[in-house]
Amino acid sequence: MNAVCRMAAMTLVATLAWFGMPAMAATQMKQASAEQVLGTWYRLVLELVRHTPTYSPPVASRSFAYLGIAAFEAVATGPGELRSLAGQLKELRAVPARDPSATYDDAVVVNATLTFATRNFFAHTGPTGQRALAAMAKKLSAALSTGVPADVVARSEAYGEAVAKHILAWSESDGGAVVENMGFPLEYQVRPGPAHWAPTSKIAQQQFPLLPEWGKNRTFAMPNGATCPLPTPLEYSEDKNSDFYKEGLEVYETVNTLSPDQRAIARFWSDDPMLSPTPPGHWISIAMQVLDQRQAGIEKRVDVLARLGVALADSFIGCWDAKYKYDLVRPITYIKRLIDPKWEALLITPPFPEYPSGHSTQSGAAAIVLAAEFGENFAFEDHTHEADGLIPRKYTSFWAAAEEAGISRLYGGIHYRTAIERGLEQGRCIAAYVTALKTRR
Repeated sequence: MNAVCRMAAMTLVATLAWFGMPAMAATQMKQASAEQVLGTWYRLVLELVRHTPTYSPPVASRSFAYLGIAAFEAVATGPGELRSLAGQLKELRAVPARDPSATYDDAVVVNATLTFATRNFFAHTGPTGQRALAAMAKKLSAALSTGVPADVVARSEAYGEAVAKHILAWSESDGGAVVENMGFPLEYQVRPGPAHWAPTSKIAQQQFPLLPEWGKNRTFAMPNGATCPLPTPLEYSEDKNSDFYKEGLEVYETVNTLSPDQRAIARFWSDDPMLSPTPPGHWISIAMQVLDQRQAGIEKRVDVLARLGVALADSFIGCWDAKYKYDLVRPITYIKRLIDPKWEALLITPPFPEYPSGHSTQSGAAAIVLAAEFGENFAFEDHTHEADGLIPRKYTSFWAAAEEAGISRLYGGIHYRTAIERGLEQGRCIAAYVTALKTRR
């Protein structure tokens, strides 16, 4: 087991141990009801993302979308104010209805929905993850059935599972349900020429780029992956007076002269697969922190997490569509060839084309969606990586956090400035389709 896998396993072991603590007693579980069930499952999912090898950022974003929608639809069929997303999201049909003459327990419904959905979306996680999933399901099921009539529990569990099955069946036709070889194609024609992506890793598996067909997946809220197009990137040039060369030189000089704070920013937003909940998980974590801070009710929570999940998933589809359309060379390849053959970036360059920045696209979309829910000038502190030893960072707004996430990729030596700025704007475009969703009756 390598160091990355050991770290992921240790994190999940700690999570598994937490589920066995007396704090999960039935009387305490019922205090928070559906809200605590939702939060507890999402905390486990953020750890499972770290532990599941196929969970690159695009794959993680897809699961966050479906989990959020499943929880939303399970609650929306109840007596509250939520309005189903059926007919609004691409090819989503109405979930099974509740029996209007029967009684349901919302906490049990949400738990059953997320139990079934999480087990399926993380069916390929490792043994430690499987044990954590089993422990979670057992603890919550026992806790939530205490004091609730047996027929209500049975009915609520059956209904939650029916909702999850409906969402899972919908997910299977989107183009992203099967991820083979961790997302790296077994055959791929790398485009010739110095302007195009070239492998940046010596790992055999990464001689072809990650998920080249992801941009063709079925979207959720926006019409298709090409809906929010980008201008053509700067014209490739090796002329020292060209704009392209100047952007490459900026990456080189920036990384060589990083301040301590810039270095910290790069590390904070790195969100590497297997070492973190990934970039989309980082924004899910931010949303959960804000929801907890506001002591939001279950309807607000599932609304925010569903919208955010959709925005993140559509962002990776839109971003990947552009990445493989333009297939632009990465800074490290350009710099080593033309500026300094011994240069190294601060962060590991991801194995796929450069333009636009995925961090920027998804962060721009997430920021717009969260600002629509909590306000454009909502200040917050992000504790996502506190357990990993990184100091929490403060932001005056969600957009300020998105801009920092974007520029972190320049500090890390991974992206040119144009890819960052245009990625943020692509995210803004994608978010408009999400904020237009009608979730209240």
